[in-house]
Amino acid sequence: MATNKEYLDFLSAKQKAHIFSGFDIDISELNKSMFDFQKFIVKRALKAGKYAIFADCGLGKTLMQLEWANRVNKETNKPVLILAPLAVAGQTIKEGAKFHIDICRYDGSNAPIQISNYEQLENIDCSLFSGIVLDESSILKNFEGATKKLILDLFAKTPYKLACTATPSPNDPMELGNHSEFLDVMGRNEMLAMYFVHDGGETAKWRLKGHATKLFYQFIGSWAIMLNKPADIGFEMLGYDLPTLNLIEKQIITPNRDNWQLFNDAIISATNFNAELRLTKKERLDEVVRIVNSRPTENFIIWIKQNEEGEMLKKLLPEAIEVKGADSNEWKEKHLLGFAENKFRILISKTKIASFGMNYQNCRNQIFASLDFSFEGLYQAIRRSYRFGQKNEVNIYLITTDTMANVKQSIDTKQKQFEIMQDEMGKAVNANLNGQLMTTADFDLTEENNEWYKIKRGDCVQLITELENESVGLSVFSPPFAELYTYSSHLEDMGNSKNYKEFLTQFGFLIKELHRVLIGGRNVAVHCMDLPIQKGKEGYIGLRDFSGMILQAFQSCGFIYHSRVTIWKDPVVEMQRTKAKGLLHKQVKKDSTQVRVGIPDYVMIFRKEGEGKDPVTNTDLPVDLWQKYASPVWMDIDYGNTLQGFRNGREDNDEKHICPLQLDTIERLIHLYSNKGDTIFTPFMGIGSEVYQAVKMGRKGIGFELKESYFDLAKANVKAVVQLKNQIAIE
Repeated sequence: MATNKEYLDFLSAKQKAHIFSGFDIDISELNKSMFDFQKFIVKRALKAGKYAIFADCGLGKTLMQLEWANRVNKETNKPVLILAPLAVAGQTIKEGAKFHIDICRYDGSNAPIQISNYEQLENIDCSLFSGIVLDESSILKNFEGATKKLILDLFAKTPYKLACTATPSPNDPMELGNHSEFLDVMGRNEMLAMYFVHDGGETAKWRLKGHATKLFYQFIGSWAIMLNKPADIGFEMLGYDLPTLNLIEKQIITPNRDNWQLFNDAIISATNFNAELRLTKKERLDEVVRIVNSRPTENFIIWIKQNEEGEMLKKLLPEAIEVKGADSNEWKEKHLLGFAENKFRILISKTKIASFGMNYQNCRNQIFASLDFSFEGLYQAIRRSYRFGQKNEVNIYLITTDTMANVKQSIDTKQKQFEIMQDEMGKAVNANLNGQLMTTADFDLTEENNEWYKIKRGDCVQLITELENESVGLSVFSPPFAELYTYSSHLEDMGNSKNYKEFLTQFGFLIKELHRVLIGGRNVAVHCMDLPIQKGKEGYIGLRDFSGMILQAFQSCGFIYHSRVTIWKDPVVEMQRTKAKGLLHKQVKKDSTQVRVGIPDYVMIFRKEGEGKDPVTNTDLPVDLWQKYASPVWMDIDYGNTLQGFRNGREDNDEKHICPLQLDTIERLIHLYSNKGDTIFTPFMGIGSEVYQAVKMGRKGIGFELKESYFDLAKANVKAVVQLKNQIAIE
């Protein structure tokens, strides 16, 4: 039998902690040109060995990554590589010279710090380097899967890693997964399982679990630091005040189209976005030219979405220089740097080409000739001009049309999400800096105990140790479904497992105790189902043999596999609820090799070996009812016959919770496998269904429940059934 210490050690390990693999350095040894907050960050990043700096534009990420690379080179006596967006390399080399840090373009030598572009990755011998810096690391998500995988693979064994960017995307968990995976903290799939929930049948939509929000940002804060200004991490600094930012929206009312409507449609989608740009091109670009000509002596950056917009603007603004994707790398770098050096007045480009890493404080005017749905593209582009060190007001002109109103709305929503993430991460980082990370949850261990039932709030694995040996006549329960449902924020909650291995390890502690407390020859009935595998997480659609996992877990703890009941479920109801591709009729016509039957529920029956000194004698079970019970498929279970009010147990941060176990199912199991007066035990009580039915049928119920709101409902439910029994007795 596992000791309590073994289980507590397991819980401690379940709280994911970032393992520092770097080295200490005295802060006085760092570059004298650095501010105190920059030294603090670099020291922390060196100590971690693998770290991310999410610092807003103008806070000196370039100097911090150069000094980090410099110190790693001195510690390891091996070169360090910096990968940067095109044209940023030239600026970084100039910054290095400014701060007396030697850096050169990659040449395969042993030069201390070398820099190259992401596009040159396949031409680099990555084995030369002891450290790697990803400058503007959020650019990772712009690469196709093969390139992203190449970056992860090539630097898998690099001992020192640093990722630097301003905007880890708040609405794209995959990006944070990229950083976590690159830094060897946690794989993408593990991160999704631990902190995110998948929305229904849509394969790409993942969002933070409500209960996991705080823990997730604490997790990020253990291997990253995020700040908008030095004060965010406790450093009050003069000179870190941004100038006024003027967001000037110019909405163009387009001519009425022959669509039999009074007004044009105001909503577009990604599908018709490009078509709408072409329809409104002349009106939008005329407005761009009007704005540029209104300030004839000032620099402008014009952000476009389509090449034809650039062609038209060059004709309307002959002095403008366009940098586009088809240009050579040499042309791009020459003119992106040339604009920073005031060699021409008007730059035309796309955000995916010039919005990452460049410093354009020489330009206070930007025009977005069109907006798309990318908040990060807008944010990064604006930050080329609007950054610490900018002395002038910054004017951002947003050219919109009445037909694209929802694009601006989408950007505004993402801006709010980003601000929430910044706030949450800031709190988490500060908590991590102060050593305040949560390990296990505190909760009030309340209980109610009388002649009919004993219920207690807390962790079932720890509470079951209070039960006497061979004191339980039957155990009935539905275990948490790892990854699929989220029940609470507690580490003790088995539903909060990063993978099935972790779930089964924790479940194993409980099964061993179940074997101890169960009377010899008696049974455990486990309600379960096989679980859908989601394409957005695993890369394919299929089923996970969860019932098989439970079978192996019980057998490994000494139980005998006794029986299995299949409970029929209506596939139409399942299809309507889950929108599962395999159940859709249109999939039959498209490719019926991808369809499947509905997923039934199972009740797995396990028996503890023993002589059966206290047999269950069902002398009142008639043959026709026995024949119904003996059927391998229970067709007549009423899925609506559950304890009412379970939705009242939901809290604001709750995610999906499976419905309570049907009372019909519990009644049959108690009838078949227990005597009146026996103790019926459920380690996952929920709202009290098993205890309720046990009391109703003349048994004593024992139940444990971790989640407070469910425990409170369970108390009310079991009190109600006792009152009902007392009323019947009086009558």
